[in-house]
Amino acid sequence: MKKFICFTALILATILVLLVVLDVVYTGVYLQSSNRGKIDNVYNSNARNYDVVILGSSRANNHFVTQLFEDKGLKAFNFGMSGSHLFEASLLLKLMVERKYTIKNIIIDADLDISNEKRSEGVSAKFLPYIHSSKIIEQHFSGEEDFWKLYYIPFYRYLEFDAPIGFREMYKTARKEPTNTLKKGGFHALGNKKGNMKNDITALKPIHNKYYEEIRRICTANNIRLIAVMTPMCTNVKGLDYFEKVQQIYPEICNYENAVEGDQYFSSCGHMNEKGARMFTTRIIKDFFDKGTKRH
Repeated sequence: MKKFICFTALILATILVLLVVLDVVYTGVYLQSSNRGKIDNVYNSNARNYDVVILGSSRANNHFVTQLFEDKGLKAFNFGMSGSHLFEASLLLKLMVERKYTIKNIIIDADLDISNEKRSEGVSAKFLPYIHSSKIIEQHFSGEEDFWKLYYIPFYRYLEFDAPIGFREMYKTARKEPTNTLKKGGFHALGNKKGNMKNDITALKPIHNKYYEEIRRICTANNIRLIAVMTPMCTNVKGLDYFEKVQQIYPEICNYENAVEGDQYFSSCGHMNEKGARMFTTRIIKDFFDKGTKRH
């Protein structure tokens, strides 16, 4: 029995050491990466200057054409991330501020995500390699139910979120394989192939969202003009009064839900194609950045 206990203890100790070693190796790889995605690009960066930073979900990533800002002489980057929520947008902004970014304007799509304070499992996982290296990331995740496991169990986060940060992604990161995420100033254009052109958002209920309010406070503290907008949807949507309800809670969020109309400008009901995105971005530039209409 004594030999069995010792043997079992040895196996457990070996597994623990292996997990610690793997954790260190994976983390070390991600700490050297800056060209795979928007999160590592910000985390492993130094001070940058931007006239316009775009934050939000795919409804930011697919809707704001970075080049149109650049054509106006505005240094811009679209940090919108498909599938993300305000949880991730707030955390990304915190990292930018910590890295001494100078940002004049932030545009954020604050519409559908106002209805929840949940994290996006796939996107938020990409912050986890840095959870032991960054107090900001640690604190941001500290209220999550699985924080203890994510923080204290070696290698757990890499096993739990294998798709976004597991072996395959670590291997590609180690080989410094770039993606197209950072091309075109972070803007991802959608084509004309139609997806779902019907949508029902009647179940969504806007709330006083703590992450949106974090973003507002950070912008105020750092003298950043925050431009919060609701971006267009196709005409065949049930529950469009949701956007009015958002404005009842946050009157400063500008409602552009119907700024682009016509299914020919949409790739799916909630996402415009490139032609629609260009129309919408042009409207935003006119309303907020053109001389004579510029608001501070």
